[in-house]
Amino acid sequence: MGSEYGRQQKPPTALEQALAATLGRRKSQSKLRTLKSSPAGSIDFSSNDFLSLATTKEFREDYLKELQQRILPVGSTGSRLLDGNSGYAESLEQQIAAFHGAESGLLIGSGFDANVSIFTCLPQPGDTIVYDELIHASVHDGMRISRATTFLAFKHNALDDFQAKLKLCTSASQNVFVAVESVYSMDGDVAPLSEMVRIMKDSFPHNNCHLIVDEAHATGVYGSKGSGRVSELGLESDVLIRLHTFGKALASNGAIILCSPIIRTYLINYARPVIFTTFMSYPNLVAIKVAYDWLESGKTEMLSARLTQLIGYMYAKLKSLESLAQRLEGGSFTLPDACPKSAIFALMMQEPRELAAFCQTAGFVVRAVMHPTVPLGTERVRICLHAGNTEAEIDAFVKTVRLWLDQRIACLAATSSDSTSAQAEEVAGLESRTLQTSSAAILAKL
Repeated sequence: MGSEYGRQQKPPTALEQALAATLGRRKSQSKLRTLKSSPAGSIDFSSNDFLSLATTKEFREDYLKELQQRILPVGSTGSRLLDGNSGYAESLEQQIAAFHGAESGLLIGSGFDANVSIFTCLPQPGDTIVYDELIHASVHDGMRISRATTFLAFKHNALDDFQAKLKLCTSASQNVFVAVESVYSMDGDVAPLSEMVRIMKDSFPHNNCHLIVDEAHATGVYGSKGSGRVSELGLESDVLIRLHTFGKALASNGAIILCSPIIRTYLINYARPVIFTTFMSYPNLVAIKVAYDWLESGKTEMLSARLTQLIGYMYAKLKSLESLAQRLEGGSFTLPDACPKSAIFALMMQEPRELAAFCQTAGFVVRAVMHPTVPLGTERVRICLHAGNTEAEIDAFVKTVRLWLDQRIACLAATSSDSTSAQAEEVAGLESRTLQTSSAAILAKL
């Protein structure tokens, strides 16, 4: 008997009607999220595949070779506490921790799960969490069910405000946890980690202020062989926890929490995403291992250098649009004021969906990022560069943005001209009516 699915639609329940109304309001505000796939042949300026490993033939070949060399089950078969653990996983943890210069590490299914685990488990009653206002949503979810008592946000990357917030919580009897990202996912800027460490040491002589750094967008790109910004700055001993993820530059998924052995054991015992989630599959672990083999061998260094070169090239090309951008009213199109230190560019504008749709029609994959994903008034088109992009692709993309700007400016000029003409006609009509009234009054007196 064939399935009845899709043949007859049931009338919506009261719950579904309420959900539909909520979605309708979001749609009316142009905030409705939908799933989209990129057309074949499109040029990628959107994904987080910074090193282009996901599309590199040699990387795929090494992955398949490693997979075939080992007799491994396809799935992990359970959580790490219920038979999902393996010697392969523990060996991989040790390899990754050693690469980053950490004491130990704990593999976990995603960066989101990692942040939720960290911020729900570690802070104790009476503790404080100080966090950058642009910190990732997963940290907010962790804080929402955290046992910490106080939560203080500081202005994005603002050291003076950061120091001011720390002064509010300098009790020696409490722990203070500081949450930042080494590279911010939407703006592409970097945290002033060295300066933050100095301020923390000056403010907390009892060493009860602990820095937690999310390195998701730095993994594989920054530092020696892609070890991250903390390693690049030599701050390994000053950071309590580092979070590295594998779903961006490393062409896989999952994450590792780099920490002390005692914190690792604590998370194994208390982190619900570790305890109650099926562990990553073996094919996933193999992909992570191959990525770290590439990092360790230096195979990715040429890719990273190429990416850095393209970042400067993209910035120079976008700066050539500055005079055009300034012609839009109210600074409604804003370019980065300095060359980004990451592969992420944010083109701020009032209606980014228009530019994104224009570029997508031209064959470029870029995405508009709207509120509430980013703060109100900071909507943007987010551009991500990859080592596999070319100068010719960048030239074509910037040419497309220039064409959109030209059309936008022409449209505004036409609208302004029509408005001016209408105002002139209105003034002329008023003057004519006034003259007629005055003439009638004079004739009446005669």
